[in-house]
Amino acid sequence: MSFRCASPDGSNLFAASRHNMLRHTLLRAVFAVLLLSPAAAGEAQEPSAPPAPPPAAPATPESSSKHTVEKSSHANDLLLRGTVFTPEGLAMPGVELRVRRSNEKKYRWDTVSNSRGEFAVRVKMGSDYEVAIHEKGYQPLTQTVGGKSGEHSKELVFHMQRQEGKKS
Repeated sequence: MSFRCASPDGSNLFAASRHNMLRHTLLRAVFAVLLLSPAAAGEAQEPSAPPAPPPAAPATPESSSKHTVEKSSHANDLLLRGTVFTPEGLAMPGVELRVRRSNEKKYRWDTVSNSRGEFAVRVKMGSDYEVAIHEKGYQPLTQTVGGKSGEHSKELVFHMQRQEGKKS
């Protein structure tokens, strides 16, 4: 017993599909040749002249001194960094920290401790700073940091204490 696959008009469907497949393969090959040919890729064109460089600004002592200030913008900064711990001694994430100059009322910098209870805030040297931390259910804590000593980094550690009569 043999099977033939024929269309309603009696033609062989396998032969027709093979013909379509060959036609599509040939069209793809022609298309690929056209895309990869040098004329289509633009390689046959002559290269254009490179653009003229911008005119150089004359070097003046003023401009070079301004440039060095930008390079060392953190040279006069003080890095306040540290860790916040729970009463049990575990790292305490999500604690709000605010920093202000000791002689001012308004807090100028703020951050939140990360998942390991760590924080870092960059401030200008030359002033004394107050670092205040606050977390719901815990007593607020404050530390004063001297920023006039010339050190570029201060390490702080806060051990939170629960507020009386509250559990967290």
